[in-house]
Amino acid sequence: MDCNLEYLKRLISKSGHKVTPQKVLILEVMISSRHHLSAKDIYDKLKQKNIGFATIYRSLNLFIELNIIKKIDIDNTTYYEMKIFSKNPFHIHFKCSKCDSIIDINNKDINIDYIAIIRKVEFEENFQIYDSDIMFTGICDKCKEDIKWQDQQNLDG
Repeated sequence: MDCNLEYLKRLISKSGHKVTPQKVLILEVMISSRHHLSAKDIYDKLKQKNIGFATIYRSLNLFIELNIIKKIDIDNTTYYEMKIFSKNPFHIHFKCSKCDSIIDINNKDINIDYIAIIRKVEFEENFQIYDSDIMFTGICDKCKEDIKWQDQQNLDG
């Protein structure tokens, strides 16, 4: 993480912005997270550091502008994920309508097909695509199991 963080600090500085302790803390939260985070999630992780929502939003907007993070709008909530060090810059998201979790689909074959579609659109339409979002909505595996268990309990009860 240190090497990535140092790179990001240099990127911010070279873009003409100050590398503040608050920005560094927000980056650390983003880099260390394995999940998509909302601004509130970041605030909750940093509230003991006295970082306000306005600072978080300003920093997130800067990070989006610098292509460090990606913004994902789902329903009425905005989530953020690392973009610059992502192993899958183009990937598909799944949102569970029961538990509201957001899951990256990391199936290699599906992601290869997804990238092929992007490249085909670029070629056929003469576009240059920088970003793309595909979001599936449904019920995740864990919630499906919970529903089966509840249904079984109702049958047994």
